Amino acid sequence: MTTTLITGANKGLGFETARRLLAAGHTVYIGARDAERGRRAAERLGARFVQLDVTDEASVRAAAKTVEADGGLDVLINNAGIEQRGENNTVPGAAELTADTLRAVFDTNVFGVVRVTHAFLPLLRRSAAPVVVNVSSGLASLSKVSDPADPAHPYPGVAYPASKTTVNMLTVQYAKAFPDMRVNAVEPGFTATDLNGRTGTQTVEQGAEIIVRMAQIGPDGPTGAYVDAEGTLPW
Repeated sequence: MTTTLITGANKGLGFETARRLLAAGHTVYIGARDAERGRRAAERLGARFVQLDVTDEASVRAAAKTVEADGGLDVLINNAGIEQRGENNTVPGAAELTADTLRAVFDTNVFGVVRVTHAFLPLLRRSAAPVVVNVSSGLASLSKVSDPADPAHPYPGVAYPASKTTVNMLTVQYAKAFPDMRVNAVEPGFTATDLNGRTGTQTVEQGAEIIVRMAQIGPDGPTGAYVDAEGTLPW
């Protein structure tokens, strides 16, 4: 039995990923900051719930102890993430960027990934086929964002893309450090979720596809990759 933990899984892509992996036979932990919402989501799906705030070290450590006591972990999906939006659901650009804004986004999107991965590494390393999936973004690609012909180019925000580019580097370095582990970054696509004020152009079912696929790869699967549903993306 494969045991999987998904952060930020009480709604959106995380919830749909949990639903699909449960259907595939995984034991799934719904990691959520809000205990009531997390428990409700877990009950709806038939999943397990673990309280997990990726910005809180004590919460992350407690979650790791809970999962360890229940038997361990095979797959970690770092899904929890935030994007700063201003009035009228607009994304602040470079002129509005402050260190405080960057710090707030990085605390969840980058430091959260490091906190959770570090805490669960001992469990993953005991697994026969450990997998880490880091939910990134097409906006993390320097190649795509700097190409005037690419749809990502007009996006004005700084904090969110910078955080996801950092997640890509973390992915590469974790993959190099732990060759027995499959560690990959995925781009779900522009999915309509609360993260972007439901402005996305595809459904959560479509967005979860690549997350689910990469969560189920075997020991001979790719590692250190940055992919979407169509294949490898340029860094």
